[in-house]
Amino acid sequence: MRPGRRARGWSVVVALGAAAAVTPALARVEMTQAEALRLAFPPPQEVERRTIYLDEAAAAQVKAAAGTVIEVRVVPYYIGRAAGKVTGYAYFDTHLVRTLPETLMIRITPGGTIAAIDIVAFDEPSDYRVTGRWLDQFRGRGPEEAPGLPGVIRSLSGATLSARAVTSAARRVLALHRLFVDPGSAAAGAP
Repeated sequence: MRPGRRARGWSVVVALGAAAAVTPALARVEMTQAEALRLAFPPPQEVERRTIYLDEAAAAQVKAAAGTVIEVRVVPYYIGRAAGKVTGYAYFDTHLVRTLPETLMIRITPGGTIAAIDIVAFDEPSDYRVTGRWLDQFRGRGPEEAPGLPGVIRSLSGATLSARAVTSAARRVLALHRLFVDPGSAAAGAP
């Protein structure tokens, strides 16, 4: 091989390496949507997909109930059933944390409270990621608590933006669920 050819080959490798260093990485997918739904509704449960379509008035209603903005107008959600009875609901919420997206699956019980929050994909550096232990404090929180969640969920130093993003997502999902999916799940007198 001629010396000139080898040098060009290495320069291509170096150029590709440099390009890879400045190219944003793809989302770190923790689980696929199918895996997440199997986690939420393990077999032999059946899963049905439904969609909420929000007009401006409905979006304003969610904003008022949740105390946070809802940016999407088409919201798919999933219902799990076993033996003809609802076993729970699952919503996927994708939002920016700092400058990159995160996708959560927020599971809701048949009674309308949060069963669990799972991280499906997280693009930010892992230092900004919230822990499972921190996410556990959302369990059992209901729609009547949605606007006040920032006050009852303990802060998380070092991941403040992530904590705010998760809290806002939980508030949105609780409000959407109470207003458009299962109005009967809200506590009496809830907003």
